[in-house]
Amino acid sequence: MTVPSPMDDVRAQYEALPYPARDPRDEAIRLIIGTPSHILEVNHYLFSGRLNFARPFRALVAGGGTGDACIMLAQQIVDRRCPGEVVYIDLSTASRQVCEARAKARGLRNIRFITGSILDLPSMPIGQFDYIDCTGVLHHMPEPVVGMRALASVLQPEGGLGVMLYGEYGRSGVYPLQEMLRTLAPPSMALEDRLAMAKRLIRFLPTTNLFRRNPYLNDHVTGGDAGLYDLLLHSCDRAFTVPEIGEMASESGLRVVAFLEPVRYEPATYMSDPIIARQASSLPLIERAAFAERLAGNLRTHVFYATRAGFDTVARPEDTSAIPVLREVDAQKLAAGMQPGAPLIANLDGFPWRAQLPPLAPRIIGQIDGRKTVAEIYTSLGAQGGLPQWEDFYTQFEDLYLKLNGVNHLLLRFRT
Repeated sequence: MTVPSPMDDVRAQYEALPYPARDPRDEAIRLIIGTPSHILEVNHYLFSGRLNFARPFRALVAGGGTGDACIMLAQQIVDRRCPGEVVYIDLSTASRQVCEARAKARGLRNIRFITGSILDLPSMPIGQFDYIDCTGVLHHMPEPVVGMRALASVLQPEGGLGVMLYGEYGRSGVYPLQEMLRTLAPPSMALEDRLAMAKRLIRFLPTTNLFRRNPYLNDHVTGGDAGLYDLLLHSCDRAFTVPEIGEMASESGLRVVAFLEPVRYEPATYMSDPIIARQASSLPLIERAAFAERLAGNLRTHVFYATRAGFDTVARPEDTSAIPVLREVDAQKLAAGMQPGAPLIANLDGFPWRAQLPPLAPRIIGQIDGRKTVAEIYTSLGAQGGLPQWEDFYTQFEDLYLKLNGVNHLLLRFRT
């Protein structure tokens, strides 16, 4: 007699309600871009900006769902004429069918599809991977660290992972509501009735309820029935703090090298007192990110890159042969929109972040084309007249880099 597994309920949910809902016909009008697994990020954070796309590149999308990460990564590999392969694995055949239809609509032939569990990866004859994406999966497993170890088992020694996990503090109100719904709408109830009860409960929540007071939880609004079920009726769901992520990575033989967006994980972002900000900002990455997480209190998810390599894998701007690249931003439009003295502004889920950009910012950004190195940008500024001293230029470039990289707009690569 087969004993039911907790993952059986997870599989059943995504067979009935593939999430997020996607229409393959939309591939004709747009490519969904996200984090992690944008190829510029993968190159910058895990390969020091030195990936050679003329060589084969193998990626695994573990728990691929309806295909956002898989399609994005496969398309970006094709766009770079890279002889790469993306392997998709997921428990749900319904979700796989959506992803397969999306790949067909794009004419992508560099994806291999597998239906199965990531827990079986260590025993699968699928080889090892340069990169693994695992978005929104481990927090739906009874033992997430076992899942991460399974991922690490098929990772190349110098490879890396991009992971998204739920954040504990930013999901304030979710778990008490889940508990209430286990009473009002137990798993034995029909799916449609459970959804109806969840909608009724949300409609009549008191103003003091933590879920109602958290304005940044919107999956139940934007994601339809699949989003509502995933948020409040999931059979296996937990959230993580930054220290728990660091510990799980360490137990799996991995090391976290970056959280995205970086500015969200810097204490100085939220702390106006210079003494406290300076002291907190000198902490190691995990401790610094944990401090910022507690300060902000609104991080609903954690996106991070991790590696098993023992050396620094993040591209740095100190090398003047680095090539700045803008991530999904038009350089000329960004430069033209900058007013002298006007700050860079971002809304970090309710926290208004402002950063003063250096005077040379519009001119530097106007030269960023994904081909010029930092040194070549400096030379190009001279052709425009008014060439600053190198030291002044580089100080301003580094300042600009830190601020634009902080909101995931600016990354680095190198010629290979």
